Amino acid sequence: MLDVTHIEYTPETSPLLAGENSIHGAVAANSYDQYVAGHYGHPVQEQRALANGKAVVDLSHYGIVTVTGSDRLSWLQTLTTQQTQGLQAPFSSEALFLDLRGRIEIATKIYEDGETTYLLTEPTMNATLVDWLTRMQFASRVEVTDRTGELALLGATDEVPGLSDPVWVDPWPGISPGGFAYTEAPADHPAVHEDYAWRLYIIEADKLVETINGLPEDFRIAGTMASEALRVAAGRPRQLFDTDERSIPHELDWLRTAVHLGKGCYKGQETVARVHNLGHPPRRLVGLMIDGSVHGLPEVGAEIIVRPDADDEAAMASARSIGTLKSVAMHHEMGAVGTAMIRRNTKPDAQLIIREVPPEDAAEDEQPNFTAAAQETLTSPSAGKVVGRVQGLTDLRRR
Repeated sequence: MLDVTHIEYTPETSPLLAGENSIHGAVAANSYDQYVAGHYGHPVQEQRALANGKAVVDLSHYGIVTVTGSDRLSWLQTLTTQQTQGLQAPFSSEALFLDLRGRIEIATKIYEDGETTYLLTEPTMNATLVDWLTRMQFASRVEVTDRTGELALLGATDEVPGLSDPVWVDPWPGISPGGFAYTEAPADHPAVHEDYAWRLYIIEADKLVETINGLPEDFRIAGTMASEALRVAAGRPRQLFDTDERSIPHELDWLRTAVHLGKGCYKGQETVARVHNLGHPPRRLVGLMIDGSVHGLPEVGAEIIVRPDADDEAAMASARSIGTLKSVAMHHEMGAVGTAMIRRNTKPDAQLIIREVPPEDAAEDEQPNFTAAAQETLTSPSAGKVVGRVQGLTDLRRR
């Protein structure tokens, strides 16, 4: 069980999705993004515009928590996986809050402007973060404020004319100071191939509609189907989608941007150090190139199996599951893509099958659906056990 007390929180529906200022053609996204538009009637065109730096994405449902006070950076230094003290503002970073066993509880994006630290969370996670930080305040000179609903986020892949600081710039797929890459060849990471870039503009929520209406003529609004497709294709992990109650940072290659291995004194540090230096993470995140001949996308949560030698439905139905489909999206160039969390020792060249088991209330004769998927390594099977390693060590070190 996680150490943080999770608090129910329901984000407000974006005015761009519903109400008198809603945009014609807006269709709600799925899952945790249902409070904003998945698309506005033209998902492929929206994704192309976003990839070309000519669109923004409404992410007003994300959580925004601010920390002020003279002790804020030294205080966060003791609570998170990231180095926050001694950095010159403004800066963008990532940090994880872990439980005592090193499992991920809350993932945050950090923006510091010299006076205020902005902690950006997944939708629904802001209330949990505020509760946890408030209980850990003690005598520290800090003030924690939940500004979700007061502030809003707009996502983009490049600078947007007319928008300025505060803006969080994604460090992925770089290796932050104190970080460590678990790809065997960092230059071969899919995010490098895709020229992945992402930024989040922090604006006043009551100016969201005005900001969208004031975009340059060659810009458009895009839905989360577009931003998610670019994220998934780049192998960029996202909490609530790619994590579960057992996830540790090593499994998602999150040590590269969210963990500083040279600092200590935070909850979960022992697990981070032990797995990195002496052990291996039990699972690893992989990218999937999904067979596009099958109608529709497979459901998140579907089982992953290794294609059996006897390539028939009976063998595939009885094969042992090695993992779970975590994210899935339709990319405008690559087609169906996804991420899955699988057993670490699965061979990188193994052909995988996505097995969608029929729901419990399905007809007795309903059979599983099988979709082929090619595996793309995101976290190396040799991740971890850095101490004493002779071969492969130089490939994994920060370059």
